[in-house]
Amino acid sequence: MRTRIYGSELEELAIEVIYPESFRTDQSFFLEREYSASHLMLEGSYKEIFFEGVHIGYGDFRLPKPTLVYFDTDMETIEMHFALQGRARAHSRNFQKEIGFKANQHNLIYASEFKGAIEWCDEKDMKVFEINLWPSFFRKYLPEGDLFDLFRESIERKESTVLSTHNYPITPQMMTLIHQIMSCNRTGHFKRMFLESHVIELLMLQLEQISNHNCEIFCAINKQHQEKLYAAREILNQQLSGELTLNSLAQRVGTNEFTLKKGFKELFGTTVFGYWTQVKMQEARTLLCEGIMNVAEVSTRVGYKNPQHFSTAFKRYFGYSPSELR
Repeated sequence: MRTRIYGSELEELAIEVIYPESFRTDQSFFLEREYSASHLMLEGSYKEIFFEGVHIGYGDFRLPKPTLVYFDTDMETIEMHFALQGRARAHSRNFQKEIGFKANQHNLIYASEFKGAIEWCDEKDMKVFEINLWPSFFRKYLPEGDLFDLFRESIERKESTVLSTHNYPITPQMMTLIHQIMSCNRTGHFKRMFLESHVIELLMLQLEQISNHNCEIFCAINKQHQEKLYAAREILNQQLSGELTLNSLAQRVGTNEFTLKKGFKELFGTTVFGYWTQVKMQEARTLLCEGIMNVAEVSTRVGYKNPQHFSTAFKRYFGYSPSELR
C-alpha cells in the first residue's frame, strides 16, 4: 500500500509514502513520522500517525504560487477531510465531478485506487487535517439512512465517491478535537487510546451534522454571500477578546446586520453570538486543561472582563465550573 505525489511533471516524484501493512490488522501497532518541506517542495511540514485501521495526517505549507500536484494511491480508504486553511480542488476520473474545499469545510470521501491531481489555489498558507479509516473500521460507525445507505453501497462496489455533494462547516467542537489530536503529548498506549477516542468522537460529529443539516438551505445561499458568512465566522474564530457588535462585524465583511444574522443562522445552524460563545467556551476549556493559565487569565483571554461572569457562563455551557475542571 503506497501513495505517490508528483510535481508539475509526472516524472518528478516528490514523495512516496508506504503504508505499513500491519496497521490494518495489528492491534498493538503504533507509528509516528514526519516529512520536512524538502520532501514536499514546499515550505512546511506534514506529520503522520498510524495505528490499527487509522491513519492521521496533518500539516501546514506556505505556497509561493498556486500549485498543482499529481498523485496516485492503491489504498482503499474513507477519508475524514478537514480543510483548515486555504482552498483546494481535486480532479480525478474516479469521481463524477471535481471535489473542492474552502477553508473551514469538511466532508467524508471514499476512494479506491485513487489517481488524479490536486490544485492548491491560494498563494498563502495551507493547513490540512485528514484521517484515513480502513473500511472495516468505518463500517462499525456508519448509521442507517438514505444518504448513508448510498455511501455504504458505493463502498461495497468500490466506487469512489463523497458522502455529501455539499461540504459542511467545521464546528467549534470539531476544531477543539482537531487541536487536541495535533497537540497530544501523551506517549505509547495512552496516546493511542486518546487518539482513537478523539477520532471516533470527531467522526460522530461529522455524521451527526451531515444527518441533521438541511442541504436545501445550504444551497439556497448564493456563493458570494456564503463567502461573506465564512469571513464573518473566521473573524469570530480569531477575535476571542475585545468588543464586537453585529453591525461592526457586518461592515467588516461587506453586508448588513439583518442579512448577516439571517444567513449565519441558516448556514451554521446557530446565531452569531451563539457561535462566538461556543468558540470562547471551547478555547477556555482547552486552556484550563493545559493548566498553564489560572481562571482569571483564561477569562481575560476569551474576552470576559469579570472572572465571575466567565465562570457563570462556563458552568451554564458545560454544566461544571472552571475550578471543578481544573
